[in-house]
Amino acid sequence: MTQTIIVLAEEALTRPDLVNLRTLEGDDPADVVVLIPEDRNESVLGEFFRHLSLLEVGEAFRSFSPDDRRHDEDAARSALAASLRLLTDEGFAARGRTTTGNPVEALVQEAADTAATQAVVITRPHAMADTFHTDWANRAQDKLGIPVLHLYSGSGFIGDS
Repeated sequence: MTQTIIVLAEEALTRPDLVNLRTLEGDDPADVVVLIPEDRNESVLGEFFRHLSLLEVGEAFRSFSPDDRRHDEDAARSALAASLRLLTDEGFAARGRTTTGNPVEALVQEAADTAATQAVVITRPHAMADTFHTDWANRAQDKLGIPVLHLYSGSGFIGDS
């Protein structure tokens, strides 16, 4: 029986991400649905503080720029295309879309629409959100009745969700 795994990712998937997905797939083939947010309104404040903590004052204030948001939309489309290409090259049945609005709500809706058996959130580490359990994976876990795994992009490290 084919299972559906929903992946909410901040950026393009990498080969280490595929290794993790292959492990989740197990013996049964999986359909992978990739969601990549076009806008990061949910994390603008987090990005602002991340840049400040790295003493990147100019970058912190540019995170509020409309030009940055347009760049995010283009980056999301490119990341989705690269992710789907990588998944299909590795033999996964994959499809996906970019999302607008709340990425967690998009994940919850997609999980309901596809009867997904698992959800995976792949992000860079976000100190504030991860520490206070307000990251996408924790928020999704509160709303879904399926397992939600939080992985850090490009690694095998598991977030605390």
